Amino acid sequence: MRVHHFVPSVSRWLLSLGFVMLAVGQGADLLKFRRIEPQYIAALGEPGATSGSGAQAWGLWSQDPGPRGCKLDRYPELKAAGGVAPSQWKFDAADWWLEEHGLIMEKPTFPLPPGKYLVTGDRKVTTVLTIQPRDKDGNQRWELADGATLYDVTHLGCRSARYKPEAADNSCSPANVRTTGFPVNPGAAMPVVTGCRKQDYAVLIVVGLPVSR
Repeated sequence: MRVHHFVPSVSRWLLSLGFVMLAVGQGADLLKFRRIEPQYIAALGEPGATSGSGAQAWGLWSQDPGPRGCKLDRYPELKAAGGVAPSQWKFDAADWWLEEHGLIMEKPTFPLPPGKYLVTGDRKVTTVLTIQPRDKDGNQRWELADGATLYDVTHLGCRSARYKPEAADNSCSPANVRTTGFPVNPGAAMPVVTGCRKQDYAVLIVVGLPVSR
């Protein structure tokens, strides 16, 4: 998940009084948000949905995990180091992540904290995502402002998937990932890996947080 091409456009947009770089919905009051270095949300949901439940299963990378990732061909070294990557995150053989360039990533932080986030897919739409607190059953709802859909604020070039063992024999390993087919095309599914259950996640880019946070 390397979107360094994205960061300069975000900076120019946030510094522009006209906000000409991206189309922001009328309901998004940008004066209530402060600029931040981009963060990244791992989201689940129907692409055409404007709201939904299940946000307790969404996660947050507070910084771009791509440059902190480990190449697949370096997995033996990662394993020999006890799963500790050069960037000091810890690999979990029972729950690991892969991005579109074939880099093993650190996990996002779960759950995504409730609150408001200014999100974009670096295409046409930037709007406010609201994550509600958990209800009595532990469920969290999410809503996008201005009628925006999850697809509208998904960065299609960022592909991410979570892999867990299908069985107790721990046969789900990055060593089983085919090294061909990378980078994964924008919007395409991440590769199936032998011995693993896979879950693809959409990636939303967070460019602002409420001024009170």
